[in-house]
Amino acid sequence: MSIRYDESKKTFTLQTKNSTYQMKVSEYGYLLHLYYGDRIEDEDLSYLLKLQDRGFSPCPNEAGNDRTFSLDFLPQEFSTDGNCDYRSGSIEVKNADGSYGFVGKVKGHRIYSGKYKLEGMPSLFGTEGDTVDSLEIRLQDEATLLTVILRYSVFEEKDIITRSTRVVNENPETVYLNRVMSMTMDFMDSDYDFIHLDGRHTMEREVTRIPISYGMQTIGSFRGASSHQHNPFAILCDHGANEDFGRCYGFSFIYSGNFVCKVEKDQYDQTRINMGIHSKHFSYQLKSGEYFEAPEAALAYSGQGLTRLSQLYHNAYRENLCRSPLSAEIRPIVINSWEAAYFDFDDDKLLHIAREAVDMGVELFVLDDGWFGKRDDDCSSLGDWTVNRAKLKKGLKGLSDEIHKMGLKFGLWIEPEMVSEDSDLYRQHPDWCLQTPKRPLARGRYQLVLDLSRKDVCDYIISSINAILDETKIEYVKWDMNRFITESWSSIEEKEKQGEIYHRYILGLYYLMDQIILTHPDILFCGCSGGGGRFDPGMLYYQPQIWCSDNTDAICRLKIQYGTSFAYPISSMESHVSVCPNHQTGRTVPITTRGVTAMDGILGYELDSTKLTTEEKEICRKQIEDYKNFYPLIAKGDYYRLTNPFAFHEYTAWQHVSKDRSRSLVSLVLTDKEANDAQRYLKLKGLKPEARYTVSGMPGLYSGRLLMSAGIPVPGSLLEYEAVQFYVGETGGQS
Repeated sequence: MSIRYDESKKTFTLQTKNSTYQMKVSEYGYLLHLYYGDRIEDEDLSYLLKLQDRGFSPCPNEAGNDRTFSLDFLPQEFSTDGNCDYRSGSIEVKNADGSYGFVGKVKGHRIYSGKYKLEGMPSLFGTEGDTVDSLEIRLQDEATLLTVILRYSVFEEKDIITRSTRVVNENPETVYLNRVMSMTMDFMDSDYDFIHLDGRHTMEREVTRIPISYGMQTIGSFRGASSHQHNPFAILCDHGANEDFGRCYGFSFIYSGNFVCKVEKDQYDQTRINMGIHSKHFSYQLKSGEYFEAPEAALAYSGQGLTRLSQLYHNAYRENLCRSPLSAEIRPIVINSWEAAYFDFDDDKLLHIAREAVDMGVELFVLDDGWFGKRDDDCSSLGDWTVNRAKLKKGLKGLSDEIHKMGLKFGLWIEPEMVSEDSDLYRQHPDWCLQTPKRPLARGRYQLVLDLSRKDVCDYIISSINAILDETKIEYVKWDMNRFITESWSSIEEKEKQGEIYHRYILGLYYLMDQIILTHPDILFCGCSGGGGRFDPGMLYYQPQIWCSDNTDAICRLKIQYGTSFAYPISSMESHVSVCPNHQTGRTVPITTRGVTAMDGILGYELDSTKLTTEEKEICRKQIEDYKNFYPLIAKGDYYRLTNPFAFHEYTAWQHVSKDRSRSLVSLVLTDKEANDAQRYLKLKGLKPEARYTVSGMPGLYSGRLLMSAGIPVPGSLLEYEAVQFYVGETGGQS
């Protein structure tokens, strides 16, 4: 098995193909972290623990007069609370007597084949070709009988280790959990950079890289969603680590709500990272016999730089997280009505757009917002899921039938989690939205958030949306969410449980998706939250692709998609060609460049096809043909970031390589043209050094070693914002 326990040394060792993770039960029963890094065979790393007397670092009572054993500096696997450790903790418990504290000691463990499962939450799963083993370690506080079960699953071939935490109250009295981390990891050094993905609406997942400094560096969200501002993903890496070299540790939180990731450099130059549900407004009541289950975190380690770390997540999330049966299939090319019509449309206008899109090679027409209630702007009707007959005289089914007669599939926009103040639903059930007693409701896009912690609210949404999907032939759904939570109070919960509402909302959301998405396995669901406001692994479990950003500017998208690629596979990023001047930035970019950028994801179109010229339609048709030809490379191959658009401004380049390294697609967009500029060379990656390749647009044959060492010339004829693609094929290989 990939998990071993050595009784004589009291060590647990977890082995993936290329990494080793080891921990140890100390002489006093505390679980200490020893190592995570490059694979080591059959070695005991206990020697790394160096005990010494540290002034003002107290020791547990059972250590007696031994002043060298302090949890204030020893590396723990899940830290105690109130037992000498002053660092940021894994757990905070308010006990029945009003005291705070948790002192967990190892009381047993279990090793078994297969993956543990979480109740009502997304997590990685094993497939037929995977070797997955799991470990549970039981920690118990002897004074309060509160038990923490640490769970680990090892995906041996994928080089992924998952972690989760279950807290069980075995005391006859009620306790409150004010903080529960899904994972804690202590490093015995601190020579690392902290990489995270921050941003804002329309500029999501920009890459921030800073050295770890003394004290706390924190990212997170308490907006009720993973947010545009921070993504639930972080990397710790060597200061000198780059795409191809250096130790890199990845931490990805598989959850769609409030989260926190804390990185702390302590007084002894050690590093602790905690990841879990954000503690703001979190207080979970745990009665006797009840348990709380924390979401899952997926850990990955690469000793070969950032590229390999990203590829580990790409492979695991494509194959072990996206569970839609459509995730492995080539995605249909969509045209979306939003930027083409916004709220101003009727049957004739939509059918005209769809009819003209057929000539472009588009395969699916998506009707976006504005089709229901009296929805002529964003001020009304959310929650009233009845067709607006003033716009759609034949109804939704009639429109779908007409679209299908053209040979196109039909898709629909929904926003099930919201209600407009001006809606029949809100007038009938004002208590169904999240609110705060005796306070006026905050305004956000003239809509409120439905209380998904309530089963009656969830059942109404399930019934309403399933009725639409069952009555109309729909092959694609864009599931949007355009307002974060500002009030987190539920009208039916007792006051002692109001601190659970943020989390119960997310559990309700997952329940909704189970009841809607799983009952319609033939529908392709696309996630959205003002673009990329909920682009997280939890959503990918239900929706294999997510609208990457509301910003469709091709040049802005270079940075957005670059940052997203650190954690998420290209097959998860929906990216569209839109009109110019762009609706968000006013920038004008050639349609060819817009296509090249959109091909770095799931290609689609966000424009009015009736306003395209014959030449532009032909360009789109060629883009779609090329995309379908290259789809196996783009969606299933290995991804390489060839330049960093945040540091290198002349051009942005990236590369898709087939798993057997026989084919590659190289894309480049010139972003800053200078007069009389220097000749530059683009060095490729991922090829077989000894193989011979052809390169489109270049005569002759080239070894993989040459293309990776010397590179290919960047065409000097390119103008600013123009793009070029190179197809690289092994001699004798299939094109």
